[in-house]
Amino acid sequence: MDSYNAVERIFPDRENYLKALPTEPLTERELDRLDDFLDSIGDEAMTLEMLDGFFAALICSPQLIMPSEWLPAVLGNNAPFTTTKEGEQVLGLLIRHWNTIADDLRQTLHDEEAVYFPVLSLDASGAALANEWAFGFMSGVEMRHGSWHELFDDDDYAGALVPILMLCHEHDPDPESRTNPAGLEDRENVIQMMIAGLPHIYRFFEPHRRARATEDAPQSARLKVDKIGRNEPCPCGSERKYKHCCGANASTLH
Repeated sequence: MDSYNAVERIFPDRENYLKALPTEPLTERELDRLDDFLDSIGDEAMTLEMLDGFFAALICSPQLIMPSEWLPAVLGNNAPFTTTKEGEQVLGLLIRHWNTIADDLRQTLHDEEAVYFPVLSLDASGAALANEWAFGFMSGVEMRHGSWHELFDDDDYAGALVPILMLCHEHDPDPESRTNPAGLEDRENVIQMMIAGLPHIYRFFEPHRRARATEDAPQSARLKVDKIGRNEPCPCGSERKYKHCCGANASTLH
């Protein structure tokens, strides 16, 4: 079976499909199932932690990115769907996790104490590293990098990106681009700064998302009718005055 047949066959009826999905966050068991599936694909697919960061960036983004575009970035080009049902189940888990992140970030617009806690894996010592989450986030930024320049250039909000960039570039292949190890000595604090900065990033682009929603909303069709003077030539082309032609039978509106 072609890699994406199992998922793309859902798209024609995606509205009814998405309405039928459970609305609650993924359970630990469902997160483990999604993690196992991503791991089964191999290096082409994102890890669960990377996926979480990737979704967070796409949800914060000022530009809309559809599932048909981000799905290959998540699963790679050789996702081993064996049945349409399996594709539906995986897509369902992905969409539900997207919605959880979106709902939690949206809550931060109205509640200053609200926060989204990212899904972070733990190392052998039980500590979170957050490198993969940060890499996933920056991968999401790269999908629409040009639209993020406004945030990078903003003196008040750009600082929210600093801990993400520090974690993302800790092991950069280019030695000159790697994060100074001294900056990550208190990794837990850097991760807390990253979590605290997410609502600021989300709020920064909220006006863009609102404007986008307005542009995407269907516009009411309006018929523009110019008022015709009674003594003007009739627009039907008869060369008679409007009041003696088509205007003679026009109803008066009150």
